[in-house]
Amino acid sequence: MSWHKGFRTEPPKYRPVAVVDIGSNSVRLVVYDGLRRSPTPVFNEKILCGLGRGVAITGKLNEAAVVRALSALRRFRALARQIGCSSVFAVATAAAREASNGEAFIDKAEEALGAGIAVLTGKEEARYAALGVVAGIPQADGLVGDLGGGSLELIDVKDGRLNDGVTLPIGPLRLIDMSSGHMEAARKIVDEYLGDAGVLRKLKGRAFYAVGGTWRNIARMHMAHAHYPLHVLHQYTMTRQQAGGIAELVSGLSPAALKDVKDVSKSRSETMPYGAMVLERLLHHGRPESVICSVYGVREGYLYAKLPRRKMESDALLSSCWDFARRYARSPEHELELCDWTDQIFGKDGFKETAEERRLRYAACLLADIGWRAHPDYRADRSLGMISQAAFVGVDHPGRVFLALTVFYRYEGETMKDDLTRLLDERHMERAHLLSSIFRLAYILSAAMPGMLPRIGLQLAAGKELVLTLPKKLKDLMGERVEKRLASLAFEMGRTPRIKIGG
Repeated sequence: MSWHKGFRTEPPKYRPVAVVDIGSNSVRLVVYDGLRRSPTPVFNEKILCGLGRGVAITGKLNEAAVVRALSALRRFRALARQIGCSSVFAVATAAAREASNGEAFIDKAEEALGAGIAVLTGKEEARYAALGVVAGIPQADGLVGDLGGGSLELIDVKDGRLNDGVTLPIGPLRLIDMSSGHMEAARKIVDEYLGDAGVLRKLKGRAFYAVGGTWRNIARMHMAHAHYPLHVLHQYTMTRQQAGGIAELVSGLSPAALKDVKDVSKSRSETMPYGAMVLERLLHHGRPESVICSVYGVREGYLYAKLPRRKMESDALLSSCWDFARRYARSPEHELELCDWTDQIFGKDGFKETAEERRLRYAACLLADIGWRAHPDYRADRSLGMISQAAFVGVDHPGRVFLALTVFYRYEGETMKDDLTRLLDERHMERAHLLSSIFRLAYILSAAMPGMLPRIGLQLAAGKELVLTLPKKLKDLMGERVEKRLASLAFEMGRTPRIKIGG
């Protein structure tokens, strides 16, 4: 049975859903294109209300912050209605659950939003943050850390399972209150809590998955400093030393200095030094091998938990690529046939590949025709940009670049503005070239129409031959261009081309 049996070929329906996240620092609305395995944000708005400011001292939500938050929620209600959201999901975190007037605020907030609001416990918040990471990085193995304004949630993940977790009251807003704005005092508080966090002992030598706007900004600063060629935060990876270095630098900067940094959101300039200090101390206590940025967190985890089990277990990358094929390819059915057609060259009877390489090959097949509507001179560059910059999850940066370059070369692109090739090793560069050559042969035989490739054979035969087999009814497809493409592919494989008609 084919791995893609049951795939629906009609374009995906647009059924937007909204998630409202009422945090200690910000109130945010994110509208996604649907309740699907890999939802794409179509609208995103954040209002910094500072609900958690002062809660550690007074025990109450600040009245001015409450007014701002309710105003934002009324606007979000209007926006969700205007966009046509089928559902509005809302969650509230540390500030609302801990303040003595939190329950009264939630009552008013539900009236303003016109939807129910789930006030998450610390354990629930950690669980949804971890589910978000698992949804976006299915192979995650390490510790998820979600830093909000009021708290830090830590939870262990491995093989898609969520294990031990803990909530610590060391979010930047709370630290500012508890330390009266003194960094050294805040550092002592953080060390005390992290020193008692047993879950940190499981982090040594593994990956730390950083969730939250403060840590995304820190990753963005490191990306700019390193002149990194791919400006995609999801799965951006730093070594512990790199992350510790940038965190230590940021923790020593003043809010005024941070406001002048291009890659930092000015609204976070006050809290970033404290968030950076938390990261630096966490790396000191936990000793992870690497820090990986996740753009998926509580909101995405909350939606992921609402999917049926079958969809939760589907491949995040292939789901996204299939949505692309259904929207942009001339024939989505053809792209599925291309997956099967390339199986003839790879696997047990062909070139060896790992399970991850096979998965990336299928993803490349699904994306192979997305640039066809562009002017021929721009198809390569358009495809390179679309794929390298797409809101894909379930793929690391080298894998993302492999997909982009494979389709870039399929359109015979030669030079690129950004040196993305530095993110790939020689083996995967060769695979990108080889797969693109197979694509070029396939498209000149099939004209991107379904029903053709299943009738055409392409095999690695004895005697170092590459044999193209066509039934007699398709013999008229042969011509100079097919012979040239086959010869080029055979040369790349170190084989001799042969054409067989019938049989």
